[in-house]
Amino acid sequence: MDRRFFEGTFDTALRWFRLLLGVALLLPAAAAAEPQWGATLFGAELTISSFGDTLFGEASYDDSYLVGLGLSRKVGGYKDLIGFEVEGQAVKHFGDQDHEEFNALIVARWLPFPWDRFLDTSFAVGEGVSYATADPYLEDKGQQWLNYILLEIAFAVPSQPRWDLVVRVHHRSGIFGLYNGVRDASNGLGVGIRYRF
Repeated sequence: MDRRFFEGTFDTALRWFRLLLGVALLLPAAAAAEPQWGATLFGAELTISSFGDTLFGEASYDDSYLVGLGLSRKVGGYKDLIGFEVEGQAVKHFGDQDHEEFNALIVARWLPFPWDRFLDTSFAVGEGVSYATADPYLEDKGQQWLNYILLEIAFAVPSQPRWDLVVRVHHRSGIFGLYNGVRDASNGLGVGIRYRF
């Protein structure tokens, strides 16, 4: 992997994140209104191991990485238990794969945890579609259009509720063969930071 390419890709993603953050800070603060938008900068390492192996820490990882920027908006909720969001992502792959990826998804976020007054925690599941600008080299049958699943756990210090540290699973698959016979395609496990505005 070319270190200069990685640094350039990360710098570009960071510039976009700063731009979104700058715009957010310039918007009228709507006083103490609860933030409706979120900008998430995230990175991950990819594996072609199964979704289950990735979740349970048994995956072997390839020399393939991604950096992405997600923009989300709250669209509803159920009581104070579940929040609903829509999210769009722009992702750059590098290493063994070199292409872009765009994802659109609906997210359900479980909000209350017993320790929230010490460390505000949420757990999210997202479902949507994923488009890769080229046939992904590492994936089974290399399809551009696939299903997309997001699993995320987010943490915020109560004194800084607009900032989240996130741990994400980034999953593309064919839903057990529904998309052109593709089963598991690729999984990414990574971290990120989100600013809510």
